[in-house]
Amino acid sequence: MSYLGLGDGDQYEEPYEYGEYEDEWMPASERAARRWRSGGEPARIVMVRPRKYSDALIVGQHFREGQAVIMDVSGMPTAEATRLVDFAAGLTYGCEGRIERIADKVFLLAPADIEITTT
Repeated sequence: MSYLGLGDGDQYEEPYEYGEYEDEWMPASERAARRWRSGGEPARIVMVRPRKYSDALIVGQHFREGQAVIMDVSGMPTAEATRLVDFAAGLTYGCEGRIERIADKVFLLAPADIEITTT
């Protein structure tokens, strides 16, 4: 019974600490802001030139770490570039960030804690 988790909960000797994994469930923008406030590294801008759709993993990894990403899809076939831009739009929306076209086939993915101004 206890192997399946159906037994009595009293067999655990150590109490669970609720704040222990708080950062894992925090939005990426808040994690990045917390790192900056606590003396971590400043925000970075990463330039990515994907060649195929599977490079979306690299874009997503950098963005979820709180980094702004400049994504240049000019070296990709149009169909794959469109899919990657759609992915990036969903990624930024889901992480409460923004996506802006800054040139032909070049996009800026900005986390929520980075302000974008145009003049």
